[in-house]
Amino acid sequence: MNKSITCTKQQIAEIKARYPQAQQRSTPPYACWQIALSDCVITAYESGKVVFQGMGAELHASGYQSSNHSKSSQTGNLFPQWGSDEVGTGDYFGPVCVCAAAVDEANSTWLKSLGIQDSKAMKDETIRSLGKTVQERIPHSLLILDNATYNRVHPTHNMVAIKCKLHNQAYVHLSHKQDSVPKQIIVDQFVAEKSYYRYLAKEKEIVRNIHFETKAENRYIAVACASVIARYAFLLAFDAMCKKYRFPFCKGASSRVDENIKDFIALYPISELTNVAKLHFANTKKAGVIIP
Repeated sequence: MNKSITCTKQQIAEIKARYPQAQQRSTPPYACWQIALSDCVITAYESGKVVFQGMGAELHASGYQSSNHSKSSQTGNLFPQWGSDEVGTGDYFGPVCVCAAAVDEANSTWLKSLGIQDSKAMKDETIRSLGKTVQERIPHSLLILDNATYNRVHPTHNMVAIKCKLHNQAYVHLSHKQDSVPKQIIVDQFVAEKSYYRYLAKEKEIVRNIHFETKAENRYIAVACASVIARYAFLLAFDAMCKKYRFPFCKGASSRVDENIKDFIALYPISELTNVAKLHFANTKKAGVIIP
């Protein structure tokens, strides 16, 4: 699948900055840069045209086709608000963690006093020190999809479908814990709204009236809080995985991970990758691994 959009210079810079772990590729003629993700290759041209190629093209392009900034400036400080975010979808090793958090005005002030923001802008050491406290105080629903289950469902549910179902289920669980559902529910946008609900068509229970916005974790404290709780859960799961296998797994999906895979299968059967990695990532092939 191919998707092309026109962006400003600032948007082009933002797109590249959004994927710090992406593989840098040789720049094609008339292009500013080209990066490769696990499910998409993104090329930005000097003309302002940005081309997304691959299975995840729609996912990665959707957030830059329209702007919700004006709306967010008016609604970002309305409470109570629920927000959700996911962590681990860009990491070859480790689970996918999705969290939906409920934040009222009082807890918003408390979270801001702790310096809670987008987890990608916070050091892991800080998240480790604050994660448990935030998790204990803020009402939330946390889902952790382990690698074995991920690899089992991925052949029939792509990454976007998996994320849609996890976000919805997190909100469903949160709604069962709370007395009421607020008017303000925000998802850090990873897919177009229509596509999101299309993926959920067969779900028994669906939370609707959601506001979708890219980089929502920078504008809504509930999304930032969910991001931190999800990252904290990912770090704990990653620690446990390293301890179990007595192996220094690498985060991300860079070329460094390719070498990490080779080191791992030198110690363990190839089949064990199913329990620690997302096998459909390009890193598997780059490492020369053939899954039986």
